[in-house]
Parts: sequence; structure tokens; C-alpha cells
Amino acid sequence: MSDQKENFVVLGKITSPFGLQGWVKVYSYTDPMDGLFQYKKWSLWRDGKPVGEFVLSKGQKHSKGLIARLKAVENRNQSEALAGTEIRISKDQLPDLEDGDYYWHQLEGLTVITIDGVNLGQVDYLIDTGANDVVVVKASTDSIDDNERLLPYLLDQVVKEIDLSAGTMLVDWDPDF
Repeated sequence: MSDQKENFVVLGKITSPFGLQGWVKVYSYTDPMDGLFQYKKWSLWRDGKPVGEFVLSKGQKHSKGLIARLKAVENRNQSEALAGTEIRISKDQLPDLEDGDYYWHQLEGLTVITIDGVNLGQVDYLIDTGANDVVVVKASTDSIDDNERLLPYLLDQVVKEIDLSAGTMLVDWDPDF
């Protein structure tokens, strides 16, 4: 198994064992939450290091969350050992998106530049607020200042252009805000 972290994307985590038969409780970062179950090969990681590759045999909604059964995990002791691990998949398992749509991991690290040419820093991560996503921009060595900024991820209104090959996000944003 490749341990190159950048080749994987985190889709959720195993929170705890469920029952005695090897089932685990799962917290999903996908939308819808059970979208996690469309990926059958899970790479489990702890503290930034791979634990192992597992194959999903069953997954279902349970109460307000999710539970899953992994092949080769047959009892509570084995499922307890996986508690707290991140569920990652290889990026090549992700479906292709329409033009103009991006996965969050593609936006992380982009240099954020205003339409007036001011460097605000780099995209650190995104937050799902419900109303609209928010881009968290951290200062970089080339940025105008050391401020962290929260920009609404509103295409055409705030985010004017994304150029993955150039590594830039062009925004209509006042640096003083």
C-alpha cells in the first residue's frame, strides 16, 4: 500500500465498534452521508500513517448515523482496534466531475488573488456552513499580510476563476475585509 498521503482523500472516520460481530460505527464527510458506501476499498489511517486496506462488505444507516462491516473484521476486538482511524480512498476512485465543479482537496493549497492582483494567501481548507461553503485562506510568505480570511465560496460572485494548472483562485474580495 502506498503511504503517500497526497494520493488519498479522507471521506470519514471509524468512531467505535458496534456490537460483537465486527461492525463499526462510521462518521462520514460525504454528502449524502451514505455516499461513503459507494467506495468499496477503504484505506484506514491513524496519525497520518496507513493501518491497512479493507474492503467494505456491508454498510447501512443506523439511527442517526452509519454502521459498516469490513471483510476480515469478524469480532469486537478487531473492530475496537480500528476505532479512531480515518477512512481514506485513493483519489483515482473519485468520479470525474463536470467542468466547473471541484473536489475540496483540489482547492486546498491554491493561491488566492484578488481581481486587483493582491495575494491574500493560500486556501487552507473549506467549511460547509449549510448556507454556502466557506474558504479559509491562510497567510503565506507572498501574501499582503498575516491575516486569516474567511471567504464565501460563491462562484461568479466572490470566486471568479479557478485555475488548477496555475494553482490560483481569482476572487472579487476587499483585502481589508
